Amino acid sequence: MPPFFIALSQSNPVLGDLPKNADLVAKAAQQASAKGAKLLLTPELSLTGYPPEDLLLRDAFIQAVDQQLALLTKTLAAYPDLRVIVGHPKRTDAGLQNVASVLYRGEIVASYAKQKLPNHEVFDEVRYFVPGTEPCIFEIDGTKVGLIICEDAWHASAAAQAKHHGAELLVIPNASPYHLEKQYLREDVAKARVLETGLPLIYSNAVGGQDELVFDGASFALSKNGELALAMPHFKEDLAFIEYKNSDLVKTDITAPSSIEAQVYDALVLGVKDYLGKNGFPGAIIGLSGGVDSALVLAIAVDALGADKVRAVMMPSRYTADISWIDAKQMADNLGVQYDEITIAPMVDAFDGALASEFKGLPVDATEENIQARVRGTLLMAMSNKSGRIVLTTGNKSEMAVGYCTLYGDMAGGFAVIKDIAKTLVYRLCHYRNSIAPVIPERILTRAPSAELRPDQKDQDSLPEYDVLDAILGLYMEQDESIESIIAKGYLADDVEKVTRLIKINEYKRRQAPIGVRITQRAFGRDWRYPITNKFRA
Repeated sequence: MPPFFIALSQSNPVLGDLPKNADLVAKAAQQASAKGAKLLLTPELSLTGYPPEDLLLRDAFIQAVDQQLALLTKTLAAYPDLRVIVGHPKRTDAGLQNVASVLYRGEIVASYAKQKLPNHEVFDEVRYFVPGTEPCIFEIDGTKVGLIICEDAWHASAAAQAKHHGAELLVIPNASPYHLEKQYLREDVAKARVLETGLPLIYSNAVGGQDELVFDGASFALSKNGELALAMPHFKEDLAFIEYKNSDLVKTDITAPSSIEAQVYDALVLGVKDYLGKNGFPGAIIGLSGGVDSALVLAIAVDALGADKVRAVMMPSRYTADISWIDAKQMADNLGVQYDEITIAPMVDAFDGALASEFKGLPVDATEENIQARVRGTLLMAMSNKSGRIVLTTGNKSEMAVGYCTLYGDMAGGFAVIKDIAKTLVYRLCHYRNSIAPVIPERILTRAPSAELRPDQKDQDSLPEYDVLDAILGLYMEQDESIESIIAKGYLADDVEKVTRLIKINEYKRRQAPIGVRITQRAFGRDWRYPITNKFRA
């Protein structure tokens, strides 16, 4: 059969913006056609964005999708030699289905309904879709191409079915969100399908932020012996081309994978950029403390938005160390952001005075500490209301796990940038960012972490060392190991009991926290659904 080129579109749709998403497909088609490609593969649900969630329950949404798909089909008729695979929901006799259609010369010439509907981690497709059962095989110059969608590739049956019906090449549109090591899992799964079927495979993934999810792109292709033939970059929109020749894919550009720290940092930057950009926020406000967490969030925000759209506010109390002031100001200067200071001591004194009779005879405790955090939260939210800028909170996953945070205080804000970043990873990301340009003062990275809400306070006054806490958190929360099995791994029983107890009793706080970028395979968000009222120990 004659050789031909296939274009892979690694696009960043805006969920629900059907005209914009159709335009992304049309522009990619124009480029693909200009370079002589015979097929353009766009990501899963490329017309709507992913995941549409309960928009799929609205008849008006499905009708609008049908209308936009019809318009796009006519538009793409301008490229008579190009077939374009577009993802969209479609109502069929079986019910609503997750579909990829082949658009060619002004018509839909083939369609495939996703057979394996994911219902795990962040996925909930069983709520919306019914599975397909039939294969989809279409031809390009005599070569038979088999089409399957995303989750189908994680199971053997759909690829085997395509092979059985004559497929000589597999193409797979995807909307696969990022988590640590996800790309290696995808490639391993795809390689298994290639070795089972003997067919080369092309995998095109979406890119961009959608609420707490970030899609990393990293699209790729595998030759029929399972070797990497194409690897596209992480976290960047792109259009790549690969040739199908002599029943196989011809090896072309392979982008080397970046370090884990680089991937996570890029994911956070993209998550912030798209959350603010797609929702129309004009900028961000960050409470800068002189500590490591707010330093990282400030660096991410500037890299995502530009220094002119970021404002840093230092709100010292009577317990704020001089070095915190100095380091916060230096950090702001390094990044070139607007920096302001508002002393909270007079406001805290006013609260203390108003509550003096209520608290008479009672010892000072976390109540007074929380008042300081809530004063800061009130100030930040007031500035947010006045300017329209969103407050980016600075709490990390370790703190969120054990409740080392204050409702309506440091949890007040619209987007929790490092909500899924353990404290030990926070430090690694700071060192990574400084390896690009030294913007975070070294003392921030070497001093003991402290909330600075009482004299000489240190985080480890009330928490295990962070390397221990994070290890227990990973085993219990991310890997679902039992208390006994964690203790058996050598961790002190007191530490394990304390951390797991704190995780459970602070669920009510996490339910009231803003969403944030998901980085791990198990984040406190849509893939963590534990009851608040819960007495189960293990």
